[in-house]
Amino acid sequence: MAIVGAGFAGLGMAIHLKREGRGDFAVLERADEVGGTWRANHYPGCCCDVPSHVYSYSFELNPDWTRGFAPQHEILEYLKRCSRKYGIRPHIRFGHDVEEARWNDAECRWEIRTSRGELTADVLVNAGGALSEPRDPDIPGLERFTGTSFHSAKWDHDHDLAGERVAVIGTGASAIQFVPAIQPEVGKLHLFQRTAPWVIPRFDHQITRAEHTLLRIPGMPKAVRETLYWLLESRVVGFRRPRLMKLADRVARWHLKRQVGDRELRRKLLPGYIMGCKRILISDDYYPSLTHDNVEVVTDPIAEVRERSIVTQDGTEREVDTIVFGTGFSVTKQPIAKRIRGKDGRTLDEHWATTMRAYKGTTVPGFPNFVIMTGPNTGLGHNSMVYMIESQLEYVLDCLRTVKARGARSFEVKPDAVERYNAALDRAMDGTVWTAGQCQSWYLDDTGRNTTLWPSYSYAYRRITRRFDPDAYELAA
Repeated sequence: MAIVGAGFAGLGMAIHLKREGRGDFAVLERADEVGGTWRANHYPGCCCDVPSHVYSYSFELNPDWTRGFAPQHEILEYLKRCSRKYGIRPHIRFGHDVEEARWNDAECRWEIRTSRGELTADVLVNAGGALSEPRDPDIPGLERFTGTSFHSAKWDHDHDLAGERVAVIGTGASAIQFVPAIQPEVGKLHLFQRTAPWVIPRFDHQITRAEHTLLRIPGMPKAVRETLYWLLESRVVGFRRPRLMKLADRVARWHLKRQVGDRELRRKLLPGYIMGCKRILISDDYYPSLTHDNVEVVTDPIAEVRERSIVTQDGTEREVDTIVFGTGFSVTKQPIAKRIRGKDGRTLDEHWATTMRAYKGTTVPGFPNFVIMTGPNTGLGHNSMVYMIESQLEYVLDCLRTVKARGARSFEVKPDAVERYNAALDRAMDGTVWTAGQCQSWYLDDTGRNTTLWPSYSYAYRRITRRFDPDAYELAA
């Protein structure tokens, strides 16, 4: 087995294989360390946006988190520790960027070309993740800019922002973390906002010595995790029935009014769509950071970028030294899909020419012995993605056991199973806040279809992935 990526999904797959006594796998990681998203993103203020105690493997709970919402460096260290504890590091081939993976039907295996050589595998697992390829904005004149520019996922720590005129483009989940972190040091911060996000309190806190003592009691970390899980799970009710978002709407409006006294600034920061339509953001310090004299929130669209300035459509020109892009990732068009070729020679990107579809977010017809971790419609807007990853892992492992028990060499999901599954998904998505919330979000692809999120409770996804269903597959000897 070849596993692409050494983040939560890739390491989780490797650990499960190792625990089952299987050592015949390699993890192909393009970087020089494990961690995935938590290795790549190290911008100032980077941290988790779900509570720490639900953001870990269920078999490796961590009682030592220092905050209610873990900072990036602690999550990265946690993943490094897991890779060492479970003996995964000898299986990882660092610096191996997958350039192409092609299915050889005659040999019934994947032929993989990497930046460091070639190999073959019986099974290919794409655990590269949806948040792995930064997306830069398409703005006229951007190539003319002579100052410094970088994406938040490629933060330039060698560049000193002290006293500079900084433009931040984008107000998503990353920006609301790094803006408060850099605001005190910059000379002027121009925050270019296309659409205001809904922001609710984080209520973050430092975990006290007394709490850590309690977490040492056997069973306590699991009890805390279960409690937090169900509290978070209840939020999906509002996503499925948008009219119930009114209470959360009031909380967000109270949060804004409490932290921003200026009426004109509040007007700019108040969204005009139903809460939940776009990703709900959590922060205790984002709004206060925008009230300082050195910050300007710009809502006029950008017309062009010049050598040392940004011009908005109203004709205003603002001189800037550095531009930071907080513009997210390519989610509905996964770049690695262009590198994976199925049994008819077509790439996965070509197979998904109009929209991404998979069976249970995991398998695709025409791509035998191929598994996607955190694939289409497995994302969450309300709970921990680690829960979804572990659900998928159990499904894939049961698939491998079944294939081995039946003496098969390959498994391939049937097209009609994929059609039925996605038709049911689309029906479940109708009427949710993501399709009826009066906004355009990164959850939706170019056709307007939500290919990103799971439209129900996360435990419902675990229920359908608890056992492999061979009737939905062609198993070939």
